[in-house]
Amino acid sequence: MSLPYGNNSRAMFILLGFSSYPELKVPLFLMFLTIYSFTVIGNIGMILIIRINPKLHTPMYFFLSHLSFVDFCYSSVIAPKMLVNLVSKDRTISFIECIVQYFFFAVFVVTESILLVVMAYDRVTMSKKLCICLVVGSYAWGLTCSLTMTCSAVQLSFVGFNTIDHFFCEFSSLLALSCSDTRVNQILLFSLSTVNALSTLLIILLSYVFILGTILKMQSSKGRRKAFSTCASHLTTITIFYDTILFLYSVPHSNNSKLTFKVVSLFYTLVIPMVNPVIYSLRNKDVKDTIRKIMNIKFIIFLHSSSQEL
Repeated sequence: MSLPYGNNSRAMFILLGFSSYPELKVPLFLMFLTIYSFTVIGNIGMILIIRINPKLHTPMYFFLSHLSFVDFCYSSVIAPKMLVNLVSKDRTISFIECIVQYFFFAVFVVTESILLVVMAYDRVTMSKKLCICLVVGSYAWGLTCSLTMTCSAVQLSFVGFNTIDHFFCEFSSLLALSCSDTRVNQILLFSLSTVNALSTLLIILLSYVFILGTILKMQSSKGRRKAFSTCASHLTTITIFYDTILFLYSVPHSNNSKLTFKVVSLFYTLVIPMVNPVIYSLRNKDVKDTIRKIMNIKFIIFLHSSSQEL
């Protein structure tokens, strides 16, 4: 029988992260800090660029701005705590902090999977109202799934200090530490993860089949190469994102090592949010033109201030 939430309020967790490899502490800290910095700059930068340039006020970039926001958010839920734990001896986190971290992480990861589906469709004929409805629906489904899993986690019971061999409060790690009967929680995690990942992945792949069919009908070989290159980049990030989700949450009783799980988790918590702005947007001519204009303005302001000082 599960203990009520109040009995878990004193439970504490220790996030091991990568502390088993003290010789890699500094290199890992620098690498993760660099990745997270690029993630913040890239995604916040994309949001600002889309708002600045009227040419980018289209359905495609409306969805991309929300994808950038989601990438920034769920990476920020994980990375700061992980960086602190790499250099701090105190790696404890309370039950409430753990639940809050998992809640926001789940909201944004599920929302991203739905946004990727929305972005796979033809957005040319979409009205502004439909775009807003699709984005609101993505966040709503992410919130629904997260609340379901978080309420399930709250019902688990824990005693004293618990060691989580991961760099964040991941749901399956909490299940492994709980004193409760976790069979229902495991089924819920497996079901939601599999249904979300497989259904959205199949829809995306189906849409790309139609896109590739359209590309093959193009008369220009240069246009075909450019379109194939763009599709290949998009499909690469989508494949990495969904492969890691399916590997981590939809394969029961895996015999893979804890290190393998942590390394795989890094791809969708840190790497994918960093590369998404580059793959989806920074190759676009209008985006690059906007960046050049911003850099030119900054350079002119710098020259003007320097000349005044002289």
